[in-house]
Amino acid sequence: MKYPEILSFDDVLAQLDRFDAIIDARSPSEYALDHLPGAVNAPVLDDAERIRVGTMYKQIDSFEAKKVGAALVAKNIAMHIEQLWLDKPRDWRPLVYCWRGGNRSGSLAHILAKIGWPVVQLDGGYKAFRQHVNTALEQAPALHFKVICGTTGSGKSRLLEVLHAHGAQVLDLEQLAAHRGSVLGSLPSQPQPSQKAFESRIWDVLRRFDPARPVFVESESKKVGNLRVPAVLMETMRASDCIALTLSRANRVRLLMEDYRHFLVSPATLNEQLGHLAPLHGREKIARWHAMSDAGEMAPLVEELLADHYDPAYLRSIDRNFSKFDQATPLDLDDIDQAAFSAAALQLIATTY
Repeated sequence: MKYPEILSFDDVLAQLDRFDAIIDARSPSEYALDHLPGAVNAPVLDDAERIRVGTMYKQIDSFEAKKVGAALVAKNIAMHIEQLWLDKPRDWRPLVYCWRGGNRSGSLAHILAKIGWPVVQLDGGYKAFRQHVNTALEQAPALHFKVICGTTGSGKSRLLEVLHAHGAQVLDLEQLAAHRGSVLGSLPSQPQPSQKAFESRIWDVLRRFDPARPVFVESESKKVGNLRVPAVLMETMRASDCIALTLSRANRVRLLMEDYRHFLVSPATLNEQLGHLAPLHGREKIARWHAMSDAGEMAPLVEELLADHYDPAYLRSIDRNFSKFDQATPLDLDDIDQAAFSAAALQLIATTY
């Protein structure tokens, strides 16, 4: 076999989880926007260097740009070998890619192959991967979804976590989107991924599921924070069987006080988010909620938010958007402790497998 071996994404996909490393040779900003699942970034040109060489190519001369680029690429590849790969054995088999499978990944793959590693270069690069993800997400997944429905604070996300811990197949869109899916759903110190990265995460999870087993998912809206759920996936979920999760309002308040603790210690942040509800509830009510927040009256505030905002919104949307909700399997929680969620998860697994 001659290396680097150049393979299409279809050929790579069959062995994607068996490479010893997946190396993204693009710049850090390109990598941050999206990348192949599990890839590490080893840029042959960083962002500033890429701009420098590109500017020279356009404004001065392609030959001069190539000389400067080659020197930078050689320096960076040498650094990566010294810092990342000197300890790798002879049979270490990495996959290398860049934007289109051209000079950047080609340079890195060539040198790794010359060392003696059986390196594979992705033909078409990230662009080929992205085309595959787009095509896959435009098709209805051949999966049997079980949609967990319930009012805000009823424990849908916690139930998904416990189901996953018990070995069930779970598509947790809020976890993939780094957002809890409501106006208060942003997570502190954890920005949402890009739309492309969100879609790549969904694709990566979906491809691993066994079609013979059910997949549990929450009854999300079309957007999770600022990110859009792929339309075909959304349509498939909304036509799927439902589970109606119920929890008393008192316990829902307790659960939200635990899950949104970061807002409880930062009234200013909470008030900023509550301000987004002014078009729906008017300035007078928002001012009253702000005052409750400032006074530390969090439990009464959460209960009012459930009664006046979240519950009416849920009741307006659930029947309209999930066609099988009127036939939903009921699932009652009597507490929010680990034992209650574990019992509910085991009940679901026993009745749906």
